[in-house]
Amino acid sequence: MRSGNSKSYWLLALFLITGAILGGILGEIISNSAFMVGIAPYLVKTFPIFDIPPITINLYVIKLVLGLALYPNLISIIGIIGAILLFRRF
Repeated sequence: MRSGNSKSYWLLALFLITGAILGGILGEIISNSAFMVGIAPYLVKTFPIFDIPPITINLYVIKLVLGLALYPNLISIIGIIGAILLFRRF
C-alpha cells in the first residue's frame, strides 16, 4: 500500500528539477544576450554546492564513470523557489 505523500514527494522533486533546469537555461540565454549586460554577470555566476569527482569502475566489459556536481546560478535558484511556490498552489 502506498500513501498519498510518496506521490507528492516525487512530484515536488520533479518540480524542483524542472525549475532548476529552466532557470539554468534562462541564465544561459541571459548571459548570451545584450539586453541585460550590466546585471547578467551577477545572475549567471555559479555557486559550487558540492562536487564529487568522477570515479571510474572498469569491469573489462563495460567502463562506468560516476560523479556528481552541483553548481547552481542565481537564476536557477530563483527557478527552484518559483517551482516550490507553484507546487504549493498545485
